[in-house]
Amino acid sequence: MASLAVARATLRHGLRYGLVGLGVALLSTTQLQWLLAERLQRDRINQLGPEVLFQLRLGELALDRLPPQTLARLSGLPLRVGAEPPTRSDRRLAHQGALLRQVLCRELTPCPTVLPAAGPRRGVWVQLLAPLEPVWLLVPIPPTNPWPPDPWLLLVGLGIGGSAGLLIFFWLEVQRPLQRLQRALTRVGGGTWPDAPLAERGTAAVRQLTGRFNAMVRRLAGAEQERGVMLAGIAHDLKSPITRLRFRLSLAGLAGADLQQAEADLAALERITSQFLLFAGGGDSEAAVTVPLDQLLAETAAELDADTLTLDLEPMERAVRPVALGRAVANLIDNARQYGATPLRLQLRATDPVGEGFRIVVWDRGPGIPEWQWQQALMPFQRLDAARGGSGHSGLGLAIAARVARAHGGDLERLEGDGAFGIGLGGRSCRI
Repeated sequence: MASLAVARATLRHGLRYGLVGLGVALLSTTQLQWLLAERLQRDRINQLGPEVLFQLRLGELALDRLPPQTLARLSGLPLRVGAEPPTRSDRRLAHQGALLRQVLCRELTPCPTVLPAAGPRRGVWVQLLAPLEPVWLLVPIPPTNPWPPDPWLLLVGLGIGGSAGLLIFFWLEVQRPLQRLQRALTRVGGGTWPDAPLAERGTAAVRQLTGRFNAMVRRLAGAEQERGVMLAGIAHDLKSPITRLRFRLSLAGLAGADLQQAEADLAALERITSQFLLFAGGGDSEAAVTVPLDQLLAETAAELDADTLTLDLEPMERAVRPVALGRAVANLIDNARQYGATPLRLQLRATDPVGEGFRIVVWDRGPGIPEWQWQQALMPFQRLDAARGGSGHSGLGLAIAARVARAHGGDLERLEGDGAFGIGLGGRSCRI
């Protein structure tokens, strides 16, 4: 049944674009035939011009000695005497007469009058210069048949129609569906899942490719959801035991140093669980709001003194997810304090003066992350060495910051400059 449906759809598409190509072929053939007829008509008038010019000069010379009737009988020229010869309304014939008059006016002064002739013979009246009364010469102009078209023109028209039909087919059935698929892949690569499956349109191969893309997105979304549920469940289940342990420690009567160490371990566990919750998607449902971004960053870094962190913030308002962005920046600051060297510098700059672009950079004076280890550092649960596995760190800080950057249409990047190393979080207008 599926193969029969595909065959029917292919037949419908073939008939549709075949009719389009046939229509284009007829239009192009008609246009080419009209242009050819116009060209042939001009060539015929140009060839007829010298013959008519000779007859006019011969007739004008003979009229000085002979009456018009005698001249017509002796020479066989179709002459008519009178002020108004019989005429008819024929736009095509009038156009041919105007072309003939242009040819005659290049040789005769004054220009003769040319009128469409009425009668069984198709032609025009051309006025001679007669000494006594107006004399008109009938110049036959045979009709030109614009149809049927020339076989070569019909072949060219069919070629144009077939090419047009193929181009429209490839644009509507191949190029445009592939462009939609490319945009969807770009969004998925940036961490944005489509709200609905991509419509399967186009040729059979393109529809098959789109179907596989939809299946891939479903599998990835399912795996992401399962991972988020697992991490969120682990973190949630750990909260109650941590709370009970903290309560029991307060009743145990431990020595000051032991109690302080136990409190530090519990704080590390709480930090790890909060990181798990955040990485599991705790900020994905947050709506974007327009806030003073410089003030938001200043509040995020308010706990640090000026000797530890200096602020270099350009005033601006941007549409962001404030809670998620604040946590991401806090992770970058914490990462710089743990593995870098003070003083730190938090910098905010607009990347597009007329748009919504911005970049947040945390600079430190430490050794920085080597470029060859940067991609590994962005992976979840990855530590670059044993020294980076300190208390309360699970290898999620940079991964969370990278996810927040992608949610804001940007990316997380490694920077170097002025003897310092930095991690920049860029973003465009937050489109959620």
